[in-house]
Amino acid sequence: MKRLFILLFLISNLASSQDEITHDVYFDTDRYDVPLTEENRLLLFISSLDDIEIERISIYGFCDDRGTDKYNQELSQNRADKIKEVFSGYGIDPNLITNVNGKGEILLKILNETEVHKIRGLNRKVEIIVSKKQPEIEETATTEENVVIDDGPKTTEDIKKGNIKKGDKIRLEKIYFKTSYSYVTSESKKTLEKIAKLLLEHDNIYFTIQGHVCCTQMSRDAVDKKTRKRNLSVARAKYIYDYLAKKGIDKKRMKYVGLRRKFPLGGEAKHDRRVEILITYVGKND
Repeated sequence: MKRLFILLFLISNLASSQDEITHDVYFDTDRYDVPLTEENRLLLFISSLDDIEIERISIYGFCDDRGTDKYNQELSQNRADKIKEVFSGYGIDPNLITNVNGKGEILLKILNETEVHKIRGLNRKVEIIVSKKQPEIEETATTEENVVIDDGPKTTEDIKKGNIKKGDKIRLEKIYFKTSYSYVTSESKKTLEKIAKLLLEHDNIYFTIQGHVCCTQMSRDAVDKKTRKRNLSVARAKYIYDYLAKKGIDKKRMKYVGLRRKFPLGGEAKHDRRVEILITYVGKND
């Protein structure tokens, strides 16, 4: 009986369909912190999602049949919230998590009196359902109206010439970051100093600094080796933001954001370890 129970447990844990992948996380009685063994299993599951393009993630919390309805509802919601927190902490885009619901208790179904404890243990859980994104059918432009001409990103030379407008994107050439870190290489320091001087001279320009990373799967962010957090694209953008602020550029002109690996350039990896500036406003020159 014990072997059969373990087999059923493993089968249910591996259950998936062509369009969905599922995983269960189990909790101790009256607790919503994730036990260490379950956290390790969960992190392995999250790692397995690297090669999957995700449409959405649903997280449902449950309790066993002990406790009041109100208590079980609150506890099951806390369990679901905790799993969402773990997902977000390990680089899963929070916008993909569309459902985080506590479902309350699961009624006890007794098959054998000796298995009551184990059955209740399986009812103290969170169910995770990962829905895969379906491939999109590409449409080929057949008319002249559908053709969009992209003249590519602007450069710092366009700033000098005043040839920029809201919506333009400026790639900061020759600004390279050390692999897996948020600070620039020594060869990039002089270039960064010139950019700061240029932006000081053109104080009518407002912009957002966009950080990018290379070498991750499915547009995930990378881990910053210094902090151990999976937010390297944000950290790189903030590095440039802090540098420009120290050089005297008004913080009101700037914002920063991490774009993970949503927009790889191809070619050498170092070109994806980059920052770009999106122009958000260009005022009139005094």
